[in-house]
Amino acid sequence: MTQPAPATTAEPPLAKASGRPGGPRADVRNLTLLGVLAVLVAVGGITRPDQFLDTSNLQLILTQASVIGVVTVGMTFVITSGGIDLSVGAIVALASVWATTVATQEYGFAGILFTAVVVGLGCGLVNGLLIAYGGVVPFIATLAMLASARGLALQITDGRTQIVTVQSVLDLGVPDSYLLGIPPLVLVFAAVTVVGWLLLNRTTFGRRTVAVGGNAEAARLAGIDVRRQRLHLYLLSGLCCGIAAFLLIVLAGSGQNTNGNLYELDAIAAAIIGGTLLSGGRGTIAGSVLGVLVFTTITNIFALNNLQSDVQQIAKGAIIVAAVLVQRRTARDADGA
Repeated sequence: MTQPAPATTAEPPLAKASGRPGGPRADVRNLTLLGVLAVLVAVGGITRPDQFLDTSNLQLILTQASVIGVVTVGMTFVITSGGIDLSVGAIVALASVWATTVATQEYGFAGILFTAVVVGLGCGLVNGLLIAYGGVVPFIATLAMLASARGLALQITDGRTQIVTVQSVLDLGVPDSYLLGIPPLVLVFAAVTVVGWLLLNRTTFGRRTVAVGGNAEAARLAGIDVRRQRLHLYLLSGLCCGIAAFLLIVLAGSGQNTNGNLYELDAIAAAIIGGTLLSGGRGTIAGSVLGVLVFTTITNIFALNNLQSDVQQIAKGAIIVAAVLVQRRTARDADGA
Protein backbone atom coordinates (compact mmCIF):
# COMPACT_ATOMS: atom_id res chain seq x y z
CA MET A 1 0.00 0.00 0.00
CA THR A 2 1.09 3.52 -0.72
CA GLN A 3 1.93 5.40 2.45
CA PRO A 4 0.09 8.73 2.81
CA ALA A 5 2.22 11.80 2.59
CA PRO A 6 3.20 13.16 5.99
CA ALA A 7 1.29 16.16 7.19
CA THR A 8 3.07 19.47 6.80
CA THR A 9 0.79 21.69 8.78
CA ALA A 10 3.59 23.97 9.93
CA GLU A 11 5.03 24.61 6.51
CA PRO A 12 2.66 26.83 4.52
CA PRO A 13 2.65 30.00 6.63
CA LEU A 14 6.40 29.93 7.28
CA ALA A 15 7.16 28.86 3.77
CA LYS A 16 5.17 31.73 2.44
CA ALA A 17 6.85 34.09 4.84
CA SER A 18 10.34 32.75 4.22
CA GLY A 19 10.62 34.71 1.03
CA ARG A 20 11.17 38.42 0.92
CA PRO A 21 8.88 40.16 3.42
CA GLY A 22 8.76 43.19 1.19
CA GLY A 23 7.12 41.22 -1.59
CA PRO A 24 8.29 40.61 -5.17
CA ARG A 25 7.94 44.27 -6.13
CA ALA A 26 10.08 45.60 -3.28
CA ASP A 27 12.97 46.49 -5.58
CA VAL A 28 10.68 48.49 -7.87
CA ARG A 29 9.19 50.38 -4.92
CA ASN A 30 12.61 51.14 -3.49
CA LEU A 31 13.89 52.36 -6.85
CA THR A 32 10.81 54.56 -7.14
CA LEU A 33 11.46 56.03 -3.68
CA LEU A 34 15.09 56.63 -4.62
CA GLY A 35 13.85 58.47 -7.68
CA VAL A 36 11.51 60.58 -5.54
CA LEU A 37 14.38 61.33 -3.16
CA ALA A 38 16.59 62.35 -6.08
CA VAL A 39 13.86 64.71 -7.34
CA LEU A 40 13.53 66.26 -3.87
CA VAL A 41 17.29 66.78 -3.67
CA ALA A 42 17.16 68.46 -7.08
CA VAL A 43 14.29 70.70 -5.94
CA GLY A 44 16.17 71.65 -2.79
CA GLY A 45 19.31 72.33 -4.77
CA ILE A 46 17.43 74.55 -7.21
CA THR A 47 15.35 76.51 -4.70
CA ARG A 48 18.05 76.95 -2.03
CA PRO A 49 21.39 75.88 -3.58
CA ASP A 50 23.64 77.62 -1.06
CA GLN A 51 21.77 76.26 1.96
CA PHE A 52 20.31 72.88 0.99
CA LEU A 53 23.47 71.39 -0.51
CA ASP A 54 25.65 72.64 2.31
CA THR A 55 27.36 69.80 4.19
CA SER A 56 26.00 70.94 7.53
CA ASN A 57 22.43 70.92 6.20
CA LEU A 58 22.81 67.41 4.75
CA GLN A 59 24.17 66.28 8.11
CA LEU A 60 21.17 67.90 9.79
CA ILE A 61 18.75 66.03 7.50
CA LEU A 62 20.38 62.70 8.32
CA THR A 63 20.49 63.50 12.04
CA GLN A 64 16.82 64.44 12.17
CA ALA A 65 15.94 61.35 10.14
CA SER A 66 17.80 59.20 12.66
CA VAL A 67 15.40 59.84 15.55
CA ILE A 68 12.16 59.15 13.69
CA GLY A 69 13.95 56.47 11.65
CA VAL A 70 14.67 54.32 14.70
CA VAL A 71 11.00 54.61 15.72
CA THR A 72 9.95 53.65 12.18
CA VAL A 73 12.01 50.45 12.27
CA GLY A 74 10.00 49.27 15.28
CA MET A 75 6.76 50.47 13.71
CA THR A 76 7.52 48.47 10.55
CA PHE A 77 7.61 45.24 12.55
CA VAL A 78 4.35 46.05 14.33
CA ILE A 79 2.48 46.93 11.12
CA THR A 80 3.90 43.90 9.33
CA SER A 81 2.33 41.74 12.04
CA GLY A 82 -1.06 43.35 11.40
CA GLY A 83 -0.92 45.68 14.40
CA ILE A 84 -0.50 49.40 14.96
CA ASP A 85 1.21 51.52 17.61
CA LEU A 86 -0.21 55.01 18.14
CA SER A 87 1.79 55.56 21.32
CA VAL A 88 5.34 55.78 19.92
CA GLY A 89 5.54 59.59 20.11
CA ALA A 90 4.23 59.68 23.67
CA ILE A 91 6.63 56.90 24.71
CA VAL A 92 9.54 58.89 23.27
CA ALA A 93 8.37 61.92 25.28
CA LEU A 94 8.00 59.95 28.52
CA ALA A 95 11.36 58.22 28.09
CA SER A 96 13.11 61.50 27.33
CA VAL A 97 11.75 63.36 30.37
CA TRP A 98 12.24 60.42 32.74
CA ALA A 99 15.83 60.08 31.56
CA THR A 100 16.59 63.78 32.07
CA THR A 101 15.34 64.24 35.62
CA VAL A 102 17.89 65.57 38.09
CA ALA A 103 17.99 62.25 39.94
CA THR A 104 18.66 60.29 36.74
CA GLN A 105 21.38 62.64 35.50
CA GLU A 106 23.35 62.02 38.69
CA TYR A 107 24.20 58.61 37.19
CA GLY A 108 25.69 60.23 34.09
CA PHE A 109 25.67 58.90 30.55
CA ALA A 110 24.83 55.33 31.52
CA GLY A 111 21.95 56.42 33.73
CA ILE A 112 20.31 58.48 30.99
CA LEU A 113 20.70 55.79 28.35
CA PHE A 114 19.57 52.98 30.67
CA THR A 115 16.52 54.90 31.86
CA ALA A 116 15.40 55.83 28.34
CA VAL A 117 15.65 52.23 27.16
CA VAL A 118 13.96 50.76 30.25
CA VAL A 119 11.06 53.21 30.06
CA GLY A 120 10.58 52.38 26.38
CA LEU A 121 10.64 48.66 27.11
CA GLY A 122 8.23 49.10 30.02
CA CYS A 123 5.69 50.90 27.87
CA GLY A 124 6.10 48.31 25.13
CA LEU A 125 5.55 45.56 27.69
CA VAL A 126 2.28 47.13 28.84
CA ASN A 127 1.10 47.51 25.24
CA GLY A 128 2.08 43.94 24.43
CA LEU A 129 0.38 42.43 27.47
CA LEU A 130 -2.85 44.35 26.84
CA ILE A 131 -2.96 43.38 23.18
CA ALA A 132 -1.55 39.84 23.21
CA TYR A 133 -2.94 38.53 26.49
CA GLY A 134 -5.64 41.05 27.40
CA GLY A 135 -7.39 40.85 24.05
CA VAL A 136 -7.49 44.65 23.68
CA VAL A 137 -7.56 45.94 20.12
CA PRO A 138 -4.14 47.48 19.23
CA PHE A 139 -5.74 50.79 18.27
CA ILE A 140 -7.41 51.14 21.69
CA ALA A 141 -4.49 49.84 23.75
CA THR A 142 -1.91 52.09 22.15
CA LEU A 143 -4.29 55.06 22.16
CA ALA A 144 -4.66 54.60 25.92
CA MET A 145 -0.87 54.42 26.25
CA LEU A 146 -0.57 57.60 24.19
CA ALA A 147 -2.81 59.50 26.60
CA SER A 148 -1.26 57.98 29.73
CA ALA A 149 2.37 58.49 28.66
CA ARG A 150 1.74 62.09 27.63
CA GLY A 151 0.01 62.79 30.92
CA LEU A 152 2.81 61.21 32.96
CA ALA A 153 5.44 63.11 30.97
CA LEU A 154 3.63 66.36 31.72
CA GLN A 155 3.39 65.45 35.39
CA ILE A 156 7.11 64.69 35.63
CA THR A 157 8.19 67.95 34.00
CA ASP A 158 5.37 70.13 35.31
CA GLY A 159 5.41 71.70 31.85
CA ARG A 160 9.06 72.76 32.12
CA THR A 161 12.02 71.87 29.92
CA GLN A 162 14.63 69.66 31.63
CA ILE A 163 18.12 70.69 30.53
CA VAL A 164 20.79 68.00 30.17
CA THR A 165 23.92 68.74 32.21
CA VAL A 166 25.87 65.54 31.47
CA GLN A 167 28.63 66.71 29.15
CA SER A 168 29.40 63.28 27.71
CA VAL A 169 25.84 63.12 26.38
CA LEU A 170 25.97 66.63 24.92
CA ASP A 171 29.32 65.90 23.26
CA LEU A 172 27.67 63.33 20.97
CA GLY A 173 25.83 66.15 19.23
CA VAL A 174 28.81 68.38 18.41
CA PRO A 175 30.80 68.19 15.15
CA ASP A 176 33.97 67.17 17.00
CA SER A 177 32.36 63.78 17.71
CA TYR A 178 31.56 63.08 14.04
CA LEU A 179 33.26 60.03 12.54
CA LEU A 180 34.49 60.84 9.02
CA GLY A 181 31.89 63.60 8.89
CA ILE A 182 29.07 61.28 9.98
CA PRO A 183 27.18 62.23 13.18
CA PRO A 184 27.06 59.49 15.86
CA LEU A 185 23.24 59.58 15.78
CA VAL A 186 23.32 58.57 12.12
CA LEU A 187 25.64 55.68 12.92
CA VAL A 188 23.20 54.46 15.59
CA PHE A 189 20.34 54.73 13.09
CA ALA A 190 22.37 52.76 10.53
CA ALA A 191 23.10 50.05 13.11
CA VAL A 192 19.42 49.78 14.12
CA THR A 193 18.45 49.60 10.44
CA VAL A 194 20.91 46.79 9.70
CA VAL A 195 19.81 44.80 12.76
CA GLY A 196 16.15 45.37 11.87
CA TRP A 197 16.71 44.25 8.26
CA LEU A 198 18.50 41.10 9.35
CA LEU A 199 15.85 40.35 11.97
CA LEU A 200 12.99 40.70 9.49
CA ASN A 201 14.61 39.06 6.48
CA ARG A 202 17.01 36.48 7.84
CA THR A 203 15.53 35.06 11.05
CA THR A 204 12.66 32.89 12.19
CA PHE A 205 11.40 35.85 14.20
CA GLY A 206 10.94 37.82 10.97
CA ARG A 207 9.20 34.95 9.19
CA ARG A 208 6.86 34.51 12.13
CA THR A 209 6.09 38.23 12.10
CA VAL A 210 5.09 38.08 8.44
CA ALA A 211 3.09 34.88 9.01
CA VAL A 212 1.13 36.42 11.90
CA GLY A 213 0.37 39.51 9.81
CA GLY A 214 -0.65 37.46 6.80
CA ASN A 215 -3.01 35.10 8.64
CA ALA A 216 -2.86 34.88 12.41
CA GLU A 217 -5.10 31.82 12.63
CA ALA A 218 -3.06 29.91 10.06
CA ALA A 219 0.10 30.89 11.93
CA ARG A 220 -1.41 29.57 15.17
CA LEU A 221 -2.34 26.27 13.54
CA ALA A 222 1.21 26.07 12.22
CA GLY A 223 2.51 26.07 15.77
CA ILE A 224 3.44 29.72 16.17
CA ASP A 225 2.69 31.23 19.57
CA VAL A 226 0.88 34.27 18.17
CA ARG A 227 0.36 35.94 21.54
CA ARG A 228 4.01 35.68 22.51
CA GLN A 229 5.07 36.92 19.07
CA ARG A 230 2.88 40.00 19.40
CA LEU A 231 4.23 40.66 22.89
CA HIS A 232 7.78 40.56 21.56
CA LEU A 233 6.88 42.88 18.70
CA TYR A 234 5.52 45.58 21.01
CA LEU A 235 8.56 45.15 23.23
CA LEU A 236 10.68 45.74 20.13
CA SER A 237 8.69 48.87 19.30
CA GLY A 238 9.16 50.13 22.86
CA LEU A 239 12.90 49.43 22.68
CA CYS A 240 13.17 51.47 19.49
CA CYS A 241 11.27 54.31 21.18
CA GLY A 242 13.70 54.23 24.10
CA ILE A 243 16.70 54.41 21.76
CA ALA A 244 15.05 57.23 19.81
CA ALA A 245 14.39 59.11 23.06
CA PHE A 246 18.09 58.99 23.90
CA LEU A 247 18.99 60.24 20.41
CA LEU A 248 16.49 63.07 20.81
CA ILE A 249 18.03 63.99 24.17
CA VAL A 250 21.42 64.23 22.46
CA LEU A 251 19.97 66.24 19.58
CA ALA A 252 17.95 68.69 21.68
CA GLY A 253 20.06 68.71 24.83
CA SER A 254 16.92 68.51 26.92
CA GLY A 255 13.82 66.53 27.77
CA GLN A 256 10.31 67.91 27.19
CA ASN A 257 6.81 66.52 27.49
CA THR A 258 6.15 67.74 23.93
CA ASN A 259 8.93 65.59 22.47
CA GLY A 260 7.87 63.08 19.83
CA ASN A 261 4.79 65.06 18.81
CA LEU A 262 3.14 63.38 15.78
CA TYR A 263 5.91 60.77 15.58
CA GLU A 264 3.21 58.14 15.22
CA LEU A 265 2.01 59.86 12.04
CA ASP A 266 5.50 60.17 10.61
CA ALA A 267 6.48 56.58 11.44
CA ILE A 268 3.29 55.06 10.04
CA ALA A 269 3.49 57.23 6.94
CA ALA A 270 7.14 56.35 6.29
CA ALA A 271 6.44 52.63 6.68
CA ILE A 272 3.42 52.76 4.38
CA ILE A 273 5.04 54.68 1.54
CA GLY A 274 8.02 52.39 1.92
CA GLY A 275 5.86 49.42 1.01
CA THR A 276 4.79 47.95 4.35
CA LEU A 277 1.22 46.72 3.98
CA LEU A 278 -1.12 48.45 6.43
CA SER A 279 -3.21 45.29 6.81
CA GLY A 280 -0.10 43.22 7.65
CA GLY A 281 1.74 40.36 6.00
CA ARG A 282 4.34 42.44 4.19
CA GLY A 283 7.03 44.74 5.46
CA THR A 284 10.30 46.24 4.29
CA ILE A 285 12.92 47.94 6.44
CA ALA A 286 14.77 49.39 3.45
CA GLY A 287 11.58 50.94 2.11
CA SER A 288 10.70 52.38 5.51
CA VAL A 289 14.13 54.02 5.79
CA LEU A 290 13.71 55.54 2.35
CA GLY A 291 10.27 56.77 3.41
CA VAL A 292 11.82 58.47 6.44
CA LEU A 293 14.43 60.17 4.25
CA VAL A 294 11.73 61.36 1.84
CA PHE A 295 9.65 62.94 4.62
CA THR A 296 12.67 64.45 6.37
CA THR A 297 13.90 65.96 3.11
CA ILE A 298 10.46 67.41 2.40
CA THR A 299 10.37 68.98 5.87
CA ASN A 300 13.84 70.46 5.38
CA ILE A 301 12.96 71.93 1.97
CA PHE A 302 9.78 73.45 3.38
CA ALA A 303 11.69 74.97 6.29
CA LEU A 304 14.39 76.45 4.04
CA ASN A 305 11.70 77.98 1.83
CA ASN A 306 9.83 79.41 4.86
CA LEU A 307 6.67 77.40 4.18
CA GLN A 308 4.33 76.94 7.13
CA SER A 309 4.20 73.70 9.08
CA ASP A 310 0.51 73.19 8.34
CA VAL A 311 1.36 72.96 4.64
CA GLN A 312 3.87 70.25 5.51
CA GLN A 313 1.20 68.24 7.34
CA ILE A 314 -1.19 68.59 4.40
CA ALA A 315 1.52 67.35 2.04
CA LYS A 316 2.26 64.37 4.31
CA GLY A 317 -1.43 63.50 4.51
CA ALA A 318 -1.73 63.58 0.72
CA ILE A 319 1.31 61.31 0.38
CA ILE A 320 -0.16 58.80 2.85
CA VAL A 321 -3.47 58.65 0.96
CA ALA A 322 -1.66 58.24 -2.34
CA ALA A 323 0.50 55.43 -0.91
CA VAL A 324 -2.53 53.54 0.43
CA LEU A 325 -4.33 53.86 -2.92
CA VAL A 326 -1.27 52.52 -4.71
CA GLN A 327 -1.11 49.60 -2.26
CA ARG A 328 -4.75 48.73 -2.92
CA ARG A 329 -4.23 48.92 -6.66
CA THR A 330 -1.14 46.72 -6.40
CA ALA A 331 -3.01 44.18 -4.26
CA ARG A 332 -5.87 44.00 -6.79
CA ASP A 333 -3.41 43.50 -9.64
CA ALA A 334 -1.67 40.73 -7.68
CA ASP A 335 -4.98 38.99 -6.97
CA GLY A 336 -5.94 39.27 -10.62
CA ALA A 337 -2.66 37.74 -11.66
